[in-house]
Amino acid sequence: MQSYICDDCPRMCHAERGDTGRGFCRMGAEPVIARAAPHYDEEPVISGTRGSGAVFFSGCSLRCRFCQNYGISHDNFGQKVSVERLREIYFELIGQGVHNINLVNPTHFTHAIIESLRDGLPVPVVWNTGGYERVETIRRLEGRVQVYLPDLKYIDEYSARRYSAAGNYFEYASAAIREMLRQTGPVVLDDEGIIRSGVIVRHLILPGCAEESMRILDWIADNLPGAWVSLMAQYLPFGEVEGVDALNRRLTQEEYDGVVEHLMALGLEDGFVQELSSSDEKYIPSFDLTGVNRL
Repeated sequence: MQSYICDDCPRMCHAERGDTGRGFCRMGAEPVIARAAPHYDEEPVISGTRGSGAVFFSGCSLRCRFCQNYGISHDNFGQKVSVERLREIYFELIGQGVHNINLVNPTHFTHAIIESLRDGLPVPVVWNTGGYERVETIRRLEGRVQVYLPDLKYIDEYSARRYSAAGNYFEYASAAIREMLRQTGPVVLDDEGIIRSGVIVRHLILPGCAEESMRILDWIADNLPGAWVSLMAQYLPFGEVEGVDALNRRLTQEEYDGVVEHLMALGLEDGFVQELSSSDEKYIPSFDLTGVNRL
């Protein structure tokens, strides 16, 4: 794949992406993948009964201190593949019966992914993202991506800067999610109850941030008609949280209950709420290059 000047994410490094890593994400032009396999721990309308064809990309445009995929997002573990191989992986997963192709943390490989989707796929494509996106990048995906699964992590600049090194997170994420919803419209399910198109906004409740979570839910209720909400409680003290007292613990029952009650009071009934018991390492995939090499 030819090198190019990259401004795909809000970092806008204007870095030359070629054979070696450049820019904030420290990645080259060709995708780097840590795992490609049927995944059963997404929302029920995504995983269904046959799994979601999850392709986990290495590197990231965020620096979330608590990332559960730290080994691939920060340490960049994974294997480089060509665009042609990436498309082969899609069809190998489709051959295993998955409901969709789920591109996990794909933003910094937008160029390669668009090329890999040039002829479309026979199943929906899910853009599974941390939410830190440029509207201009999301517009380039129109017609290629059918389902958007963005995080909406923060509304406060302080939290975004302290925990993910992205003080402008909400400015970009809110605009990008509006564009996603413009493209897809309300959620559409097929006869099996599997999502065909639409937006599901994820929000992970962080310890000490229950009030901010409620403000995020307020914003969703006021601004994203037709989008579903997935309220997540799977936080574990991972990554670089040592020394950050606010993050170096699990959620309390009181924090969890308060945010869930606020969700219900807002009438955000379309979507999902994780149980507090979801805070378990067993839900973290093994990043062992499964599915990356040819069958």
